[in-house]
Amino acid sequence: MIQELLQAATEIAKKGGEHTLKYFKEDVDIIAKSDDSPVTIADRETEQVMREEISKRYPTHGIVGEEFDSVNEESNVQWILDPIDGTKSFIHGVPFYTTLIGILVDNEPKVGIIYAPALEELCAAAVGHGATLNGKPCKVRETENLKDSTFLVTEINRFRMMGQQELFQELLDKTKIHRTWGDAYGHMMVATGRADLMYDPELNIWDAAALLPVVQEAGGIFCDVHGNRTIHSGNGYSTSKQLFPQVKSIFEAHFKQ
Repeated sequence: MIQELLQAATEIAKKGGEHTLKYFKEDVDIIAKSDDSPVTIADRETEQVMREEISKRYPTHGIVGEEFDSVNEESNVQWILDPIDGTKSFIHGVPFYTTLIGILVDNEPKVGIIYAPALEELCAAAVGHGATLNGKPCKVRETENLKDSTFLVTEINRFRMMGQQELFQELLDKTKIHRTWGDAYGHMMVATGRADLMYDPELNIWDAAALLPVVQEAGGIFCDVHGNRTIHSGNGYSTSKQLFPQVKSIFEAHFKQ
């Protein structure tokens, strides 16, 4: 069943992601959500395309998406959709946006797809079956020391807004390179061995559901600021098992329970 879901999710993510390209680098109407984040006609159309395909294949499965109400909430299989993760990048013509699908079975993340259609990169994973980038196995890199690592975030200003300036500065001081190749693409960078640490101080379930299976199956760790391997905490970071103890100790110092 898991491999069948992985194949279906891959196909549906590709269909959704390819739909976004109709609007990428084109003039699109931007609408502000209640939290002032932007949404475009591309987000809504893409999620609808994905929902229709899921419902056609699996009419009893649940669907949770960023743009529309949930359906079949009682189902033990839930598809978690983010049609365009990184909408700000998308509307500025930056190709680091992604289409995300996470599948929960009995509330456990089992399948994850991170698809960057403008870059033609698709990272797919199912628990127990490894992770791939464009069909070839991928894994986190084995950097031993934080001082040699590449650290990614989505936007620096978010740390100030959330009162995490000291945490950000410590991570900045203890890592070698910092870049804002962020959103889900940053986590994919970790899973494919091109970066060592990606931290999101704020995540919704549709942002996080695809990340845990992908990073875990690539040999890494996706967890919240307390070190819990979950998609439900509203935050999360990805790193390697080698760096995890060093990273965890920094987060523990700033987020005492």
